[in-house]
Amino acid sequence: MNCRSEVLEVSVEGRQVDEAMLALLHTILLHRSTGKFHYKKEGTYSIGTVGTQDIDCDFIDFTFVRVSSEELDRVIRKAVGEFKDALSNTGSDGMGQISLEFYQKKKSRWPFSDECIPWEVWSIKVNVVNLANEQERQICREKVGEKLGEKVINIVEVINRHEYLPKMPTQSEVDNVFDTSLKDVQPYLHKITFQITDSLGTSVSTTMRRLIKDTLAL
Repeated sequence: MNCRSEVLEVSVEGRQVDEAMLALLHTILLHRSTGKFHYKKEGTYSIGTVGTQDIDCDFIDFTFVRVSSEELDRVIRKAVGEFKDALSNTGSDGMGQISLEFYQKKKSRWPFSDECIPWEVWSIKVNVVNLANEQERQICREKVGEKLGEKVINIVEVINRHEYLPKMPTQSEVDNVFDTSLKDVQPYLHKITFQITDSLGTSVSTTMRRLIKDTLAL
């Protein structure tokens, strides 16, 4: 099985990191989650509903939609918080990548552990820029909102392609495909990881600085 890989790249101010990451990760998981499965007998089941919630950002002119699950939100916020803290330790400017990997389990014979086979990975490259004043921060607030809107459209377009998804499992195999630990939603099995680099990514951060400079010149 070939694993799909998608890369998104954003440039943000330090205080915007968590909101930008939450917006993108929640958007992906909104489309990679189902309601809870209710099995009547093996091979026969109904699927519960998934509620949604609009979230307004405080430091970005942007509103995103997420699954209405406090449990899922806590898991994502914890990972994003750790990523933001690690980025902060690099100084005012930094670069990192946070990845959301979807996988399914393949049962192995004892004494070997189950094999985790990834089928889709989303990598978000993040450049943190240091701005000079409140005027630049206000422009960045607007520009990052516009860029996030473009990224969300891109995510939806990718997800709407007719490509591989794990087949709907029987009751005995549901834990090989979905995370059943949450009481109000059932996302595909996934994990969030991140890595930090000390050098600033020039392309995206330079583009953001140019956008701010051009807007100030108007």
